[in-house]
Amino acid sequence: MTAPTTAPARPAAPAWVPACASHRLQPERGVAVLLPGGAQAALFRTHDGALYALDNTDPFTGAAVLSRGIVGDRAGEPTVASPMLKHRFALRTGASLDDPAVRLAAYPVREDGGRVYVGARPL
Repeated sequence: MTAPTTAPARPAAPAWVPACASHRLQPERGVAVLLPGGAQAALFRTHDGALYALDNTDPFTGAAVLSRGIVGDRAGEPTVASPMLKHRFALRTGASLDDPAVRLAAYPVREDGGRVYVGARPL
């Protein structure tokens, strides 16, 4: 008797959380998105139309405020500065530009049918 063979499990596709209507997400302004399990993402659109989502909690203060942060760039890298202590984070990766040991979770983002969606799980 041989054991049945099974295909390796494929990673599940991310569940997408509807965030807002596309026209409501203004460039350089963030919005907070409640994710399953109570986590929050800070969602941003930059002036070039790119979409980014990071963990909304400032790791230096514990406050859920990054969606109210100041969007900018450092040497062409899109960033957000926390409104609390002005620590900056790369929007593409979540890496802190002020402390290399600190990193925020980055979430997938997509736009479809006039709506913006954030992935329920980080990248």
